[in-house]
Amino acid sequence: MHRAAESAAEWDTASDVPWTVLELDDLVDAYWEVVAPELEADGIDPQNEKPTHNWLTEQGLRSLLYTLREHHNRTFSEFWEEDLGLETPDEGFEWATTDERTIEALESFLTSRRSRKGLAASSIDTLRYRLNRFIRAYKEENGTADIVSPVAREGDVPAHVAVDNCFSAFDRLHRELEGNQTKQRIHLAVSNWYSHLVRRKWATFNPVEGLDEEYDWSKSDSENDDTPCLTAAHVQSLYETATDIEEQLLVVALCGWGLRPNEVAKLRTEMFVFDVPAGETPYIQFEERKNGPGQVSILFGQELINAYIDSWDGSDDWSGYLFPSPHSSRAHITRWTVWNRFQDLAERAGLPAEIAGESTSAKMGRRFWYDIYSSALDVILDGLEGVAADQGSESPEVVLRNYLSEARIRDLRREYMRAQLADAFSD
Repeated sequence: MHRAAESAAEWDTASDVPWTVLELDDLVDAYWEVVAPELEADGIDPQNEKPTHNWLTEQGLRSLLYTLREHHNRTFSEFWEEDLGLETPDEGFEWATTDERTIEALESFLTSRRSRKGLAASSIDTLRYRLNRFIRAYKEENGTADIVSPVAREGDVPAHVAVDNCFSAFDRLHRELEGNQTKQRIHLAVSNWYSHLVRRKWATFNPVEGLDEEYDWSKSDSENDDTPCLTAAHVQSLYETATDIEEQLLVVALCGWGLRPNEVAKLRTEMFVFDVPAGETPYIQFEERKNGPGQVSILFGQELINAYIDSWDGSDDWSGYLFPSPHSSRAHITRWTVWNRFQDLAERAGLPAEIAGESTSAKMGRRFWYDIYSSALDVILDGLEGVAADQGSESPEVVLRNYLSEARIRDLRREYMRAQLADAFSD
């Protein structure tokens, strides 16, 4: 059996992964790090919908299949069930509807795409998954999975009702799915399917045509402002429940620094800048950061991070990552491990399973930070009302814009945020 290197480079794509030298535990990490995001991007649930052999090969994952077969004597199905711990779906694809006409219309579309457009089997699988995701959402919202009758030529359902039903389904998908690109791809698949029915004279119109214009899905990297956030009480419960300094750091990184799970996973000591001029704020320096500044201010937790670094002082086993991987093939944990550790901590802390109708998750910690950040400006404006009245200004916004420097506004915002974070993390 080959042994993985003591440390591995960052795995961003399948081509970055040294598949043939990985142990089974490392292959599990690789699945969640590079395969799962590709599945999600194609509208496939990486925890419930096992990818087909064709999909894996089309995505350049032959090396994964080879490694499982030749080095671990496993099929992908065995890896899926025994190592990933996921349930194997029934043989054959099961549509989320039992309506015969709907299934016939779906299969007609896929057959047309296969025979007339020459789509590969993996592409057909992807279309099937995306359509099924829509059907499940439609059924949950409307109580039926018959998505043909409302637009059928002989039907009597008013057009606006058929459209509203589809809007309800996509509203649900908009809430449940995080990636805007995934939502766009599902909409495109559904729209193409309905257009196929119109051309075949099975339907009178396409009820989802132009629906995507009602959503701001074009901002593929935008923050999801609809994501609920944790409360200060939730954060305090998480912090108090943490059993060691590493768990405390996880809570601080998500809720106190507002980092994404993948950013938390890759934190290392040299990214922290504490030696700053008097009056300046220590910060975390990112070489590259998705949709955000390269620096993140440390308004809380400096003593904690210093204590953690000191605890590793003199150790030859530490790579410098705050969250080192237990597997020799990786230097740090994956974002999925961050999610799983947060879920475990949230359960132990007694947090509700859902907040505002959405499953409690690590991304709500980032939203907590943003909620404090955005409310800081409101507090500053409230404090300027008296000044505006004394000076005869039209509004506090005028005072803020014309009389306070950017540096002063930044200092006021940070002062407010420090107080709010200290309160949330207090014992």
